[in-house]
Amino acid sequence: MSQNEELTTTGAQPAPEPDTVATPESTAGDELVKQLQADLEATRAHAAENIDRFMRAKAEMENVRRRAEQDVAAARKFGIERFAEELLAVRDSLDLARTVDIQADSASAVQKMREGLDLTLKLMDGAMQKFGVTVIDPQGEKFDPNRHQAISMVESGDVAPNHIVTVVQKGFLIHDRVLRPAMVIVAKAPASAGDQGEKA
Repeated sequence: MSQNEELTTTGAQPAPEPDTVATPESTAGDELVKQLQADLEATRAHAAENIDRFMRAKAEMENVRRRAEQDVAAARKFGIERFAEELLAVRDSLDLARTVDIQADSASAVQKMREGLDLTLKLMDGAMQKFGVTVIDPQGEKFDPNRHQAISMVESGDVAPNHIVTVVQKGFLIHDRVLRPAMVIVAKAPASAGDQGEKA
């Protein structure tokens, strides 16, 4: 009996090819690869979504920056519009003062001019106060180097030392900040008779 006949009679089957055998390890590997591919696709989709959100946020920030720049430019250009509107009445009043004929009747013309100037000053002060600008008029007050600028000192028996004798030019505050200090003359104690004798 030949070998082939022996195989046939005993019912033995030929051994399967090693590559075609399905093992539990290869099935688990395939499942793992599929899971990793699905995870990779999900991660890519999430990354694309985040990039899209980032680009939108970046564009929005750029728009906000441009709008802010435009607002700042407009504020610089037109920030004094309300103040200028208030000054128009002052300008009109000064225009009217120029039309007064001083030669016609000297006494009455000067009186009208003075009344017009007083009215103009009131208009000006009112306009300035609306915007937080106030006058520094420190006559008789104690000298304050933060608000006053001393241009000279004079001896005085009537005004206490280090107090203001004369306001040469009024100053101005804008809210709490000095816009212009008041120019003043400050009192100092008079020299005693003994000091004057020593100097002689």
